[in-house]
Amino acid sequence: MNLREAILEEHSKAQTKKITDWIGADVKRLDALMNLFMNDEYRVVQRSAWMISEIAKMHPEMFEKYLPALVQKLEDKGAHNAVKRNILRIFDTIDLPEPLHGPIMHHCFETLENVNETLAARAFSIGILSRLTKIYPEISNEFKMILEDYLQHESAPSFKSRANKALKQMKP
Repeated sequence: MNLREAILEEHSKAQTKKITDWIGADVKRLDALMNLFMNDEYRVVQRSAWMISEIAKMHPEMFEKYLPALVQKLEDKGAHNAVKRNILRIFDTIDLPEPLHGPIMHHCFETLENVNETLAARAFSIGILSRLTKIYPEISNEFKMILEDYLQHESAPSFKSRANKALKQMKP
């Protein structure tokens, strides 16, 4: 399979499944996808973002070596919303190495506080920060204040549900 051509061929759930099934647990194929995701043109990067998050769900152990690069990719202000959303989806579901906690925490707070971010990215940030409050209880007060503030203004059920769940977990 020519991976780049397959990514550009069609942007659909069926095509994403076809490509992620082809990659499976093959490290070399994942390396090829990650190379496209990190370095190719805008459309290829955008479409491959969904694929990497699907593979991370199936094979989280394959992503350990990519985590620092994914944190760096979050800093790309010109990246498509799908890029940030899918990176945060990955971080929300896998164990994060301690050296990356600080930068990930920073990105999550930034994302959560930015009302122009997608609701999905903000919801994934809530999930990540909820897990990190168990390791770093000193961030709980700031996190709680942000959630309580946004709950007063946000109407999206998914966001409210995630925020309320996080607040309940922080209660003593």
